[in-house]
Amino acid sequence: MLLAAPAAEAPPHTGGLLALIPGTAGLLTVAALGIALLLVLIIKVRIQPFVALLAVSLAVGLGAGLSVTELFGTVQKSDAVSLIESGMGGILGHVAIIIGLGTMLGAILEVSGGAEALSARLLGMFGEKRAPLAMGVTGVIFGIPVFFDVGIFVLAPIVYAAAKRSGKSVLLYCMPLLAGLSMTHAFLPPHPGPVAAAGLLQVDLGWVILMGVLVGIPSVLAAWAYAAWIGNRLFVAVPQDMVEAAEDAKAAVAAEQRAAGTRAPEQPVAVGTVLAIIGTPLVLILLATFSSIALGPSTLRSVVEFFGHPFTALTIALFLAYYLLGLRRGWSRQSLETVSTASLKPVGNILLVVGAGGVFGAVLKGSGVAEALADVFESVGLPVILLAYLISVVLRVAQGSATVAIVTTAGIVVPLIDGADLPQSQLALIIMAISAGSIFASHVNDGGFWMVAKYFGISERDTLKSWTVLETVLSVTGFVVAVLISIVI
Repeated sequence: MLLAAPAAEAPPHTGGLLALIPGTAGLLTVAALGIALLLVLIIKVRIQPFVALLAVSLAVGLGAGLSVTELFGTVQKSDAVSLIESGMGGILGHVAIIIGLGTMLGAILEVSGGAEALSARLLGMFGEKRAPLAMGVTGVIFGIPVFFDVGIFVLAPIVYAAAKRSGKSVLLYCMPLLAGLSMTHAFLPPHPGPVAAAGLLQVDLGWVILMGVLVGIPSVLAAWAYAAWIGNRLFVAVPQDMVEAAEDAKAAVAAEQRAAGTRAPEQPVAVGTVLAIIGTPLVLILLATFSSIALGPSTLRSVVEFFGHPFTALTIALFLAYYLLGLRRGWSRQSLETVSTASLKPVGNILLVVGAGGVFGAVLKGSGVAEALADVFESVGLPVILLAYLISVVLRVAQGSATVAIVTTAGIVVPLIDGADLPQSQLALIIMAISAGSIFASHVNDGGFWMVAKYFGISERDTLKSWTVLETVLSVTGFVVAVLISIVI
C-alpha cells in the first residue's frame, strides 16, 4: 500500500540560520539552499560530485546549527564517531565490497569473450529478423554484472556488424541493447545505484533483486517497443569511423594482453557457463532472503543465509569465473590478478560519490533538516513513493548524474520512512521509484548521452529523439509498475 510520510518531531538544533529564521522554516531554508548550492557546484562550477556533496554536507550542517565537534568529532575522544565518519563508513561498509566484487566479475566476463559468445548465440537463436530483440536480451543479461559504459564498449562492434549486414538504421539495434543495459544499471544489484540505496534504506538485497526484476522486465519491454518504433522511422547510418576505431581498440587491447600474458585462448566461451556464473549470486541471494519465510531457525537456514549473503554469493561467483573462464581455459594466475586489479581503477570515483551521499544523509538527519522536510512532505499528503520519484527526477534532470540523484534522494527519503515500520518489500519498491527517477530524460548534461551519441554516430537532435525518450519510457514505466505492485502487496 502507499503511505504518506509520518509526522516529524521538532528539530533539535537552533543555531546557524535558525538564529535568523526560527523553527522548521529555517531548516527548510537550509535544505533548499543546500540543494541549490549542490546543483550550482556540479553544473556551473563543474566541481567533482564527491567534492560538491562533501562541501554541501558541511555547509548544511553548519547552517542548521551543528557544531564542529558534531561534524568532525574531537581529537581527544578518538572513540567518538562524527557524523561525517558514520555517514561515510556506514554506507561504504555495505556498498564497497559488493561493488568491488561485482566489478571484478564483470571484467572477467568481458575480457574472456563471454559477451561476444552470448550475443552470437542469441543472434543465432532469434534469427536475422529478430536481431534487435537478440541485442536487447544480450543487453539485459550482460548488463547484470558490468557497468553501462563497459557494456557499450564491449557490445558496440556487434551492433555495427548487425546494422551493416541488414542495411537498416543502427538505432534498430543499439536502442534495444541500450535499454537492457540501462534497465539493469538502474534497478539491479550489483550496480552502484540500487546497492547504495539499499544500504541507506537498510533493505535486503534479495528484495531489491526481486523487485528489480518485477519492475525492470515491463520497463524494458516498453522501451524495446519504443526502440522498434523509432528505429524504423529514423535512419542513422553505421558510423564507419567508430567501426574502425573499435577494430583498432580491439587490436590494441589484444596486443596489450599478449604482452602482459593475459590473452585468453581462442576457443569460444560456453554460453551456459556465462549464464551459470551470472545467475549463481542472484539465486543464492534470493534463497537467503526468503529462507526466513520458508524455514524456521535451523542449521539449514544458517547455511543458506551464509552462502546467500551478498559478500559470499559474489565471492563464489568470482571464483567460478576465475576457474571456468580463466584457469580452465589456460589463463595464468597473474593474468587473473592483472585483469581484476585493472577493473577496480574506475570504481574509486563511484565509491567516493556514494560515500559522500551517505555523509549528506547523515548530516540531514543529525541536524534536523531531514525531519523538517519529512514534516512538510507529510503535510502535503503525497505518498512517499511518489515523493521519492519526483525528487530523484528533479535531481537527475538538473545535474545529470544518476548516482548523485540516487544517493541524494535516498538521504532525503530515509527520515520520511523512519517510524513508519514499512516491510522490506515496500522499502524495495521505494528504491525502485528512486532508481526510476534517476534515469529520467537523459540529456546533454549526462555523460551517457554523449557516449551514446558518439559511439553510434547519432546527431544530438536524433539522440534526443531516440535515447532521451527511451530513458524516459524506462523511467516512467518503472515508476508506474512500482506503484502498481505497492498497491497490490
